Amino acid sequence: MLPRMATVAAGIEGLDRAAKDQPTVSSDGTALQERIVGVDVRRARTHADERGTLTEIFDLRWEFTDDPLVYAYLVTLLPEQVRGWVVHRSQTDRLFVYAGVLKIALYDARTDSATRGLVNVFHLGAHDRALLSIPPGVYHGVRNVGSEEGVFVNLPSHPYQHDDPDKYRLPLDNDVIPYRL
Repeated sequence: MLPRMATVAAGIEGLDRAAKDQPTVSSDGTALQERIVGVDVRRARTHADERGTLTEIFDLRWEFTDDPLVYAYLVTLLPEQVRGWVVHRSQTDRLFVYAGVLKIALYDARTDSATRGLVNVFHLGAHDRALLSIPPGVYHGVRNVGSEEGVFVNLPSHPYQHDDPDKYRLPLDNDVIPYRL
C-alpha cells in the first residue's frame, strides 16, 4: 500500500501561474512520447567485468534496419555545445550514443508523414546507451547536457559524398522547427 500524500490546506502563492507536469512515462517506465514514424531506438546492454565493459553497437541479426552498414564515423561534443539542425533527403542516420549525456531532438518535416510536425526528444549516453535510427526528412539536433564530453558513432545508410553531401542545415533558431535545443 502506498503512503498517503499530505495536502497543503492553505493556498500556495504562484500556483495559479504554475504549469502542472504532464506524465512522460507510465508506472512501468515505458515512455509515453508518441514516436515519429520511422524512428527506432534499440537500447544497448553493457556487460561489465573486472577488465571493463563491452557494449554491442550493431548486429544484422537484430533486424534493426534493412539498410547495409557502409560507413561509420565518431563524433564528440563538448559540454553545453550543440550540433544541428540537419536533415538528409535520402540518408538514414543511425546514431549509437555511449558517452556523456546527449539530448537528441528530432522534428518530422516530411509533408507526407502521418507524424508530420511531431517532435521527439531522447536523453542518451553512458547512463542509457542506445542505437537511434533517424529517417530521411527528419531534422535532428544534439546538445550535450552533461558535464563531460559526449560521444556517438554514426552508422549512416550511405557513405558521405564529399563532392555532393546529402546534408542540409537550418540555424538553431529558425521558424521551421517548433523546438529549441
